[in-house]
Amino acid sequence: MEATIKDALIDIVGPDNYTESLIDLVSFSYDSSGLSQRPAAAIWIQNTAQVAAVLKLANEHKIPVTPRGAGTALTGSAVPRKGGIVMDMSRMNAILKISIEDRQVTVEPGVVFDDLNKALAPSGYFFPPNPASGKVATIGGNVATNAGGVKGAKYGTTRDYVLDLEVVLPDGSILHTGSKTMKCVSGYDLTRLFVGSEGTLGVVTEVTLKINPLPRAINTCTATFERLPAAGRAVSAIMRSGIVPSVLELMDNPSLRAVNKATDLNLPEVAAMLLLETDGFSQTEADDQMEIAITALQENGAVEVVQVSDPAEAEKLWAARKAIYGVITRLNYNVLTEDLVVPISKVATALEGIIEISRKSGMQIATVAHAGDGNIHPMTVYDGTDPAEVEKVKQVEAELYRMAIDLGGTLTGEHGVGMSKAAYMEMEHDPVFLNVMNGLKNLFDPNAILNPGKLGLEV
Repeated sequence: MEATIKDALIDIVGPDNYTESLIDLVSFSYDSSGLSQRPAAAIWIQNTAQVAAVLKLANEHKIPVTPRGAGTALTGSAVPRKGGIVMDMSRMNAILKISIEDRQVTVEPGVVFDDLNKALAPSGYFFPPNPASGKVATIGGNVATNAGGVKGAKYGTTRDYVLDLEVVLPDGSILHTGSKTMKCVSGYDLTRLFVGSEGTLGVVTEVTLKINPLPRAINTCTATFERLPAAGRAVSAIMRSGIVPSVLELMDNPSLRAVNKATDLNLPEVAAMLLLETDGFSQTEADDQMEIAITALQENGAVEVVQVSDPAEAEKLWAARKAIYGVITRLNYNVLTEDLVVPISKVATALEGIIEISRKSGMQIATVAHAGDGNIHPMTVYDGTDPAEVEKVKQVEAELYRMAIDLGGTLTGEHGVGMSKAAYMEMEHDPVFLNVMNGLKNLFDPNAILNPGKLGLEV
């Protein structure tokens, strides 16, 4: 970093919040994707004024800036693709206001997802999107990627809860995108534009979210299947039965075996298991929904359906599901986790397609899914030190994307595009769509300083 720029950054954030230390820069060079690029410097941000001053400086000197939360991204969204400055937002972690009477909460971007829900729980409310990395993932990162999770089938994704954002634009100006009301159609919906933009248009410094009452009653069951596509057909049947389960998750045989190696759950090592939860205002409401779901499971090939009455046992199952990625990484040196989404009616077809791609390629693919909203996560296990396997994985990746798109699906439902999917954007989107995206990028960030090299944007 040039001495004059370094001095200016230190003047803005203070000497204790600036680093060029090699060990720090290595830590800031990667996220959970396995991709990496070392920045020239990193800073820890304390407030909005500092963000504005840093971006104004960087914009004037055309220095790339990569905003960063917890670094849990699986697509390289937090990797400083073109070097420059990493802006660590984790110290802006205050819960600014909880307003139960307005059913909303205002937070800084560094607030951790689980910490927010712990703060809301005594009031009987929660922020529903439930990413697997919720113990460490930050709200700013949730907004940047429009994160979802196991509750998506009923409760949606982050975008469905964001009412208002404070965003610092690349020139240092500060924008408020929405309103602290439940309805607002006053002008363009800039809030939804920034949610999912992966830090390419501005840096989020404050988030106002809708919150929901915690359900008073929950019912949980597991269902096992001898064939993976049968589980997919059961998912479609449940989702057209007139109920909306709060959770409907799928784990295939490789996933179940991996969990059993790492835990004492002794899950049945069948072709597939569905984990299903219903919730409601009363136990009767939750139970009535579960009865309908069990009928759909039994009519679509479930070998065994087991209701889980002990909340502690149910919690173990959800913990195991959330830990799948970490467990799968123990099977080989590398894991490529995909984030495909297909129409719910095509889940069974997609699962059959994944089996065929695995068979043809000879690569082991473990699949889990937020099946209730068609969000499928095939995880290809491979040896990244073997050039032949690395080449095979690239082919598998392309085939998985083509399959999803041919089924009317998309490249990503919650992980974002980042670097890893950028080259495939043209597979999904036509030139008009991509031109509009690039036009918006140029409007907000004409010097292309914000998180360059992401989303397939021409920078």
